[in-house]
Amino acid sequence: MDEKPILILQMQRMGDLILSYPLMLWLARRYPGHPIFVAAEKIFYEPLMRLSPQATYFPWSGADVLRKYDFEMVINLSVQAKAAVLAGQVRAETKLGPVESADGTRYVHGDWQLYRTSLVGNNLYNRFHWAELNGLDAISHMEIAATTLSAPRTLPGSNKVGLFLGASDAAKRPTAEFWAALVDELHARSLRPILFGGPAEKDLGLEVVRLAKGPALNLCATLGLDEFGAVGQALGLFITPDTGPMHLAAWTGLKCLNLSMGNVNPWETGPLAPGHYVLRADMDCAKGCWHCTRDSLLCHDPFKPGRVAALARQLLAAPTPGRLGKLELPGLSLSETGKSGLGLYALKRLGKAAPDAERLASDFWQTWFGHLFGLWGEGKPAGAWKRLAESAEETAGSLLAHVPEISRQFKHGLKSGAVLDKSFWAESPPMARPFTGFAHMYLENNDYSRPAWAHVLALLERLVAACR
Repeated sequence: MDEKPILILQMQRMGDLILSYPLMLWLARRYPGHPIFVAAEKIFYEPLMRLSPQATYFPWSGADVLRKYDFEMVINLSVQAKAAVLAGQVRAETKLGPVESADGTRYVHGDWQLYRTSLVGNNLYNRFHWAELNGLDAISHMEIAATTLSAPRTLPGSNKVGLFLGASDAAKRPTAEFWAALVDELHARSLRPILFGGPAEKDLGLEVVRLAKGPALNLCATLGLDEFGAVGQALGLFITPDTGPMHLAAWTGLKCLNLSMGNVNPWETGPLAPGHYVLRADMDCAKGCWHCTRDSLLCHDPFKPGRVAALARQLLAAPTPGRLGKLELPGLSLSETGKSGLGLYALKRLGKAAPDAERLASDFWQTWFGHLFGLWGEGKPAGAWKRLAESAEETAGSLLAHVPEISRQFKHGLKSGAVLDKSFWAESPPMARPFTGFAHMYLENNDYSRPAWAHVLALLERLVAACR
């Protein structure tokens, strides 16, 4: 082995592993000759190896082997404690993500990895996809922007529609009653539904078949991941919650309609390639949901089987965005995946709805953090702020009105070294939380040192300068 390998630690679920595939490709291009090693859960990576970019996989039981290598770089994408410990133990020129030292202290290395950590419970305005955040500390923005992913295939004349029934959290998926009604609505439009799911969806699949008036081929708990990838090639459309098989389907070129419901944010975990579709409740609490605080899952209510079946019929016909934008979908927003003018992932809302305050605020924070971490110049956040201030004066004003309080607390911390309470960011106005959340995380990550306090004060000055 001439060049030192690069190690990725991805001990999360299948979807997270698949969203690491672009990083593997970027690293292979950026560091030619350096082998890519991946430590992951064997149950997920083994059946997907033929679909994965070239890499050498190690199960957690093989961690001792990894400690014998000298690595060029270690990128820890996992939140598990054992991954941070391993990242601290292996030898590497560069370490990114959570790293735990021998004395048990843990720090997050890398601006973008720290930014992602600050999104926990605080992701309302985030517009960076997880796959991009995996790589931005190690790969240049230009390399990511230049990456072209193939659009999903269209199968002329196909009437087969796959329905993936499950998700890691029940809040993220429709009920059995919804799926059964959708089966019947699809039949009414001469479409053939096929049910998919793993062992966890076995009972759900049986319940859907029992409730549906018409037939549905039930493949729940009958296919491995590799078999699913093969069977999916015959489908014209795949209707799915935000779940690992959705990412597998999108990676293999199967056109997806993502029913984005519950505590997910499609800007972060939607289908990555262009040409897929995301259907989401058009309500404020559904725009950046980390966990539901309502008494009931109100974001499920606008999803009606008849509307989804009608949309499926249109998507199978490969319509133009203009035609899709004219569909009547009360209480829902329909978006197509693609790239923005920044060269990054984007959800392009279909229809004539003007950008609202949340969208304009999200554009500002995306451009501001991108400028802060060196992706582009100051002109982009300045332009985004101008658009926000002109069209959403109240939202922009809530940030400016909170600046004196942020400054007061930062100056007090610089003088006294006091530790901030969680309320510092959690009780900030929503528009201010991307900044207060990141600054709070930065201070914690740097032990509230005097240089750290001085740094966040300087960040505040840069923020104010962008808002002039």
